[in-house]
Amino acid sequence: MAIALRLSRGGAKKRPYYRIVAADSRKARDGRYLEQIGIYNPLLAKDDENRVKLDEDRARYWLGVGAQPSDRVARFLDAAGIRERTAKNNPQKAEPGEKARERAEEKAAKAAEAEELAKEAAEAPAEEAHAEETENEATGSVKTENTAEAVADAVEEETPADATDEDKTAMAEEQAEGGPANEQADDTAGKDEAKADDEKAE
Repeated sequence: MAIALRLSRGGAKKRPYYRIVAADSRKARDGRYLEQIGIYNPLLAKDDENRVKLDEDRARYWLGVGAQPSDRVARFLDAAGIRERTAKNNPQKAEPGEKARERAEEKAAKAAEAEELAKEAAEAPAEEAHAEETENEATGSVKTENTAEAVADAVEEETPADATDEDKTAMAEEQAEGGPANEQADDTAGKDEAKADDEKAE
């Protein structure tokens, strides 16, 4: 017969009271026992002397004949100096279960996918903006070259044969600022448009 030193519950609802008993390990918790060797009242303060009462001689006897104490009774025996309690070590207790690991892996995968999508979305506008800037720069350089050529042609047409370098420079500045050459170009464009309208009317 395997003998256990354990707690047997008594008392009322929400007011527990335990007996420390030596009982057959196959019996019910609150069933028949061989001998009561102490009491435990958890409602009392931890520093109260009546919280745990234990018959040390009978406890040593039952331990001597092979009785195995439960974890709580082993704590009482250790506190009384009867038998040292070996600390339990369960390194896997703090590890998450299989389903918890699966949930954590799914969460990490979703987070990585969302981060990649955000990174791609951030890179796409930057590439479009760079392409637009390149296109604008190319268009602006072409327009600048055309404008410079038109100004140079207008200056050459209006510059007299006996004009000095200072005169040419002044006329070029006027042309760039929208001077007489631009006005002449606007007049020519207006005449061309009027002529086209007359042809359509005929």
